[in-house]
Amino acid sequence: MQTRRIEGFDIFKYTMLMLVTGIVVIPLIATVLGGFKSLGELRVDPFGWPNDWRWEFYWEILTGPRLWELLWNSLVIAFFTVFLTLATAAMAAFVLAHIRFFGSRFLMGYFLIGLMFPAATAIIPLFIKVRDLGLLDTYWGVILPQVAFALGFSILLLRSFFRQLPHELFEAAFVDGCGYIRFFWHITLPLSTPILATVGIFALVQSWNNFLLPLVMLNSDGLFPWPLGIMQFRGEFSADWNRVLAFITLTISPAIVFFLAAQRYIVAGLTGGAVKG
Repeated sequence: MQTRRIEGFDIFKYTMLMLVTGIVVIPLIATVLGGFKSLGELRVDPFGWPNDWRWEFYWEILTGPRLWELLWNSLVIAFFTVFLTLATAAMAAFVLAHIRFFGSRFLMGYFLIGLMFPAATAIIPLFIKVRDLGLLDTYWGVILPQVAFALGFSILLLRSFFRQLPHELFEAAFVDGCGYIRFFWHITLPLSTPILATVGIFALVQSWNNFLLPLVMLNSDGLFPWPLGIMQFRGEFSADWNRVLAFITLTISPAIVFFLAAQRYIVAGLTGGAVKG
C-alpha cells in the first residue's frame, strides 16, 4: 500500500514538473521559431514550425550596429547593478548576521519592507528624486534604483547564509587577532561563493530584463538597453512581430546561457541555508 502511494505521488510530481516545464519552454520555443516566419504565417500559426525558414530577420539584426549598441548599454547597466548589489548587500548582511546592536531587527525589517511593494508603485517619487540628483538620462539613473530595489531580497539571502557558517570559525579568527573586516574579506566571502553567485544572477536577470525604469529615466537613444530597443520595430499602426521575436531571442540568449552555466551555484546557494531564518 505504501509503495503504491509513493508511486502515485511520483507520477503526480513528474506530471506537475512536466506541466510547469511546458508552460516555461513552449513560449520560448514559439519566440525562437517566430523569428523565422513571415507576418502572415505568424498570424495564422504562431506556435507551429515555419513552412519556409526565413533567416534574413535574424541576419539583419545581427549585422546591424543597433543590436550591439543596445547590448553594450544593457551590459554596462547590469554589470554595475550586480557589482553594487553584491558589495552593499554582502556588507550589510554580514553586519546584521554577526554584530548585535540596538535597532538591528528594525533595520532588517526596514529592508524587507521593500519586498512588499513593486517598483511601479514608487516610480513617480523615484523619478522626482533622480531628477533632483541630476541623474536623468544617465546610466546611474537606472543603476542606483535597481540596486535599491534588489537590496532587500539580497540581504535576506546573504544574511541567512552567513548565519549558517560555523560559529567556531568566527571564534577562532578572533582568537588569532582577526577583526571583523579581515574575517569578512578573507573567510566569509571565500566560503560564500554559491550564495554570492545566486544573488548576482538574480540581480543580473532583473537588470537585464528591466523595461520600466529605463523607459522612465532615459531619453537618449544611445543609452537605451535592449528592452527599449524593441520599440524600433513598432510603426504607427502595426509592428513587425517577426523581427520583434527574432530580436527578443537574440537579446535574452546571453541571460539564459549565463543562468544555465551558473545553475549549480544557484542550487548550492539556495540549499546551503540561504532560505532559512
